[in-house]
Amino acid sequence: MSIDKDNIKIHYLGHSTFILQADDGTRFIVDPWLDLNPQCPEELKSPENIHYILITHGHFDHMGDVAKVFYNNKDPKIVSNFEICAWIDKKDKAFEKSTMPMAQGGTQNLDGTKVTMVNAIHGSGIAADGSQNLVYGGIASGYIVQFSNGFTIYIAGDTGVFSDMKLIAEIYSPDLAILPIGDNFTMGPVEGFHACKMLNAKHIIPCHYGTFPVLVGDPNVFKELVEKELDSKVYILKPGDEL
Repeated sequence: MSIDKDNIKIHYLGHSTFILQADDGTRFIVDPWLDLNPQCPEELKSPENIHYILITHGHFDHMGDVAKVFYNNKDPKIVSNFEICAWIDKKDKAFEKSTMPMAQGGTQNLDGTKVTMVNAIHGSGIAADGSQNLVYGGIASGYIVQFSNGFTIYIAGDTGVFSDMKLIAEIYSPDLAILPIGDNFTMGPVEGFHACKMLNAKHIIPCHYGTFPVLVGDPNVFKELVEKELDSKVYILKPGDEL
């Protein structure tokens, strides 16, 4: 089974960090965690030509390198919930005209790519520099990314399985789903399998596993569960792989 996505590229940088490239060259980085990400290849820790930064929630392993990506690129826009955008604006005045806050159910048109924020079940505390105290980071989210050619990706972010995934399938009909399967802080392989049953996406990429010892979810177990029962293909990507 191959993916007919008309020149759309999906580049995995490890953990939950991805670069999505639209057919017109517009590039989106999702949950940038680079320098301290033990899975991210050294040569990919300073991505260039990024136009948009998508943040699902406030945890360090999902927004730890927002500033680095921002300053290494030419005025990229930062998309997240209102609280995270407000925190970023306050942290550095240079960000004020670059944040694009939104909330669950809302859609923004980003150079022809429609980005919709959807639900996730997870925390979203932000750790201020040098502090163990968490700042409220709003509600964790996922994203629907629909490119101009119609190809649609569901980025679940960090989440457990929840029944509204049926609505995500009904409303957005994702062609590909990017799902966390590491267990402990997110779904494990069994829960991820049940998510796939509801989402009905033909293509699945697992992520958020193996980075830390506690993330014990096995992508091979997940792949076996999904491909045995469903008409879906699971792609186990190594950091640096492009689909």
